Amino acid sequence: MYRSMGLLKRGHLVEVDRAGLVGQYVGLTAIKTERVIRKAIDGVLFVDEAYALARDGERLDFGDEAIETLLKRMEDNRHRLVVIVAGYPRLMHRFLDSNPGLRSRFSREITFPDYATSELVAIFGRFAAESEYELGEGAEEVLYGILERAERDESFGNARFAGPCSNRR
Repeated sequence: MYRSMGLLKRGHLVEVDRAGLVGQYVGLTAIKTERVIRKAIDGVLFVDEAYALARDGERLDFGDEAIETLLKRMEDNRHRLVVIVAGYPRLMHRFLDSNPGLRSRFSREITFPDYATSELVAIFGRFAAESEYELGEGAEEVLYGILERAERDESFGNARFAGPCSNRR
């Protein structure tokens, strides 16, 4: 989309998480982060679970260094790089507040609502059909009840709750 609008030359996507940005030793984080950003130049860098970069309390690690490196490169390459960060809303607010310049670098904030129970039932049905399963008589009603009663707190996996990787019983 960005490439077709002429905003980015390539428009490719580079997806990364904390492990792809943060090193285990002093000096390694900036190198890893720079390497990922170089791959994403003229495209989109998607940082999943970005909140994991922000320091949590007294924990000492190199996540802050990754954030600082990312901020600098976002500024230096503002016309050649789109950065999208994603995660749970409360934790993302903490992430955006973890560095004074971070929140101002992101012009849009989108919160996706959880799926409705009927939508989760449809998602489950689609996963089942793709795996060549059929729901037996009454199964959809039971499934609806299970999904309706699911606690929809921050740990709720949304569609993941209804998906094939769910460990729910």
